[in-house]
Amino acid sequence: MGWSVEDCFQTSKTEVGLDQYQVRRYDAWYRHITLAMLAHTYLAVTAAIAPKALAAASSRSPSARSGVSWHT
Repeated sequence: MGWSVEDCFQTSKTEVGLDQYQVRRYDAWYRHITLAMLAHTYLAVTAAIAPKALAAASSRSPSARSGVSWHT
């Protein structure tokens, strides 16, 4: 369990800049940490869902796609 937490912090440091702040005021630090952890959560959830979405999209036939076109 301890290693997974350390891996999470290391990933947060490299991917979303968790360690790239200068502490001057508490509220600025708190905002930075909150946004960095929110970004890390978004990336983790997106990575967890992406394989399922790709598998579902590849299993559909081309005719099952929506008829909506965003191009004019």
